[in-house]
Amino acid sequence: MTDLRFGVIGWGYWGPKIARNLDGIPQGMVTMVADSDSRRLASLAVGKPWIQTTTQTSDIFRSNVDAVVIATPVRTHYQLAREALLHGKHVLVEKPLTANVAEAEELIALAQRQRRVLMVGHTFEYNPAVNELRKLVQNGDLGKLYCIEAERVNLGLFRSDINVIWDLAPHDVSILLYILGKKPEQIKVQAHAHLQPHIHDIAHLDLGFADGMTAHIHVSWLHPCKIRRVTVIGDARMAVYDDTNPAEMIKIYNKGADVHADPVVSYRFGAITIPHIDWIEP
Repeated sequence: MTDLRFGVIGWGYWGPKIARNLDGIPQGMVTMVADSDSRRLASLAVGKPWIQTTTQTSDIFRSNVDAVVIATPVRTHYQLAREALLHGKHVLVEKPLTANVAEAEELIALAQRQRRVLMVGHTFEYNPAVNELRKLVQNGDLGKLYCIEAERVNLGLFRSDINVIWDLAPHDVSILLYILGKKPEQIKVQAHAHLQPHIHDIAHLDLGFADGMTAHIHVSWLHPCKIRRVTVIGDARMAVYDDTNPAEMIKIYNKGADVHADPVVSYRFGAITIPHIDWIEP
């Protein structure tokens, strides 16, 4: 198999991290990097002189790279991804894919016409803890699912190009779709802009599914605590995924309640199981 040649556009925060993981692929290597800041490229040239650098994204599109990684501000995602696809490249875009739904749908259609892969950086789908949670759900270990509650909040980081929904919610939406294997039929959103006009910094998303299960997502840039948590409530067990607790990322609670005869409710308080998870970087 011929090695895949990757080009990376954007050498800020995410570009180097993605490139490091790409270099770990046995049949792949980063051969070209583009960034508008020549100083960033200069530091790259010192550490990895074999990588070709440029300040012009068009150089990557015209090069022999097989796939392009786009790790730039959201406002540039659509145009860069479109150009890459038109030049016959496979494309990986850091989330969110675009700044609006219409642009995303257009890119998906273009990728299908070009017969190229268009992928978004939904990294939690490759997270070992999320995969453990998915296994619990798919195997029926939690029983019939009642609801899922996801919370992704912190003080900042504030964005001026997109709102908190487009910034944070893609993580939790992708986690929900991945562990459930199905899509919601109804979505309701309530959002508020407190610090910047027209840029929502707090939002609540309610998702309804055909089988009656519900999901709630809370995202916020205005919260005193950093919380990254997904709670799955089933009639047999309950599970909590806490991304801020690396030692106990998944906890399975043998807890629940049953109504045998109105108004008698019996509560179940069993053991808490913490499965061992072999951590690897997604």
